[in-house]
Amino acid sequence: MSTTGYALRLSDDELARYRMMAVRAREREADLWDLAGLRPGARAVDVGCGPGAVLTLLAEAVAPAGRVVGVDADPEAVATARAGLDAAGAVGAEVRQARAEATGLPEGTFDVAVLRHVLAHNGGGEQAIVDHLARLVRPGGHVYLLDVDALSASVAPAPPDADDLVERYRRWHADQGNDLRVGRRLATLARGAGLEVRDFRGWFEIGPVPPGVRGPAWAAREALVAAGLAGPDDLARWEAAHAAMDGWEMRPEYMLATFAAVARRPEGA
Repeated sequence: MSTTGYALRLSDDELARYRMMAVRAREREADLWDLAGLRPGARAVDVGCGPGAVLTLLAEAVAPAGRVVGVDADPEAVATARAGLDAAGAVGAEVRQARAEATGLPEGTFDVAVLRHVLAHNGGGEQAIVDHLARLVRPGGHVYLLDVDALSASVAPAPPDADDLVERYRRWHADQGNDLRVGRRLATLARGAGLEVRDFRGWFEIGPVPPGVRGPAWAAREALVAAGLAGPDDLARWEAAHAAMDGWEMRPEYMLATFAAVARRPEGA
């Protein structure tokens, strides 16, 4: 899923977060899915599918005659996505291990190529990835890009130690050369790949943080330690802060600016 190294390790709380995001995405983005052609009979590819929460919904959207291929570079994510498809009884769906900018899939054979929450983890490789997706879809097909402005992300109220974890996570991304505001550039990246942008929009995701769901910074804590940005004392402080938040009766609220672009490959291109 990453060119520079994907930091988010899968766990029960992280998988719960992915599932929560997928359900909200299907509800909020219904008109964008339709504009992109995610409907029965479509051939779709989900690049950087992660553990497959959205992939399973894509399989439902194109069923019964459609086909969906999930692609991810992380073997643990690939195995989890396959298990999820099997559990859902998805027909015409598969998962492959490959990099986002070089999937090895035949070019010009898909109606829709989907890329969600991938570009912010691939600093310097953003345009190459979108260029590859543009080649995967047929003329007249669509590329669906979604990412965020992670610098807008906040949870309030939150203990100071929880905020400290988020700041260390942002520093890790900066050290990797990642663009945490890449969601704002989706239309530019699509046009750079020769695509026609049909819709580009942004919105704030706002809602309560469920107990036990701790977010991407928490999932990246091992990467922070490996990079020398945290130690055992930090992990203990962060654990205590999140455990305290889990016990709050009044749930903290999260806010995150999210962006989506639906772009079309021109006929004859």
